[in-house]
Amino acid sequence: MTLFSKIAAGEIPSYKCGENDKFYAFLDINPVRKGHTLVIPRKEVDYIFDMDDKDLAEFEVFAKKVAIALRNAFPCRKVAEVVLGLEVNHAHIQLIPIDTEADCDFKHHIKLSDEEMKATADKILAEFNKL
Repeated sequence: MTLFSKIAAGEIPSYKCGENDKFYAFLDINPVRKGHTLVIPRKEVDYIFDMDDKDLAEFEVFAKKVAIALRNAFPCRKVAEVVLGLEVNHAHIQLIPIDTEADCDFKHHIKLSDEEMKATADKILAEFNKL
């Protein structure tokens, strides 16, 4: 079982931003911007492009809903979608609220307290639940 599968199953604590029976969204614990969210399929797959077309389409639609919630919670010009997937062998989409392309700099991270992380996730989840 991957680290992300354990997070989605509730075996490892996370800051939940949205979920359904097939997908789970939670805050990145090493964010580049406030609201930096990871979206994962509950079904383990290492590489996003190994997903079958139907699952990949549903994954993107779910990520879109999370991105809308994120933008509503933290107004920004756009929400960047980044797929790298080398650090954890579980397909995931990174959603990052941005005002400039420089806001998507993975060499610089921010630190948020547990209280700030919880408040951030709660705000995104509240917006997600409205959609």
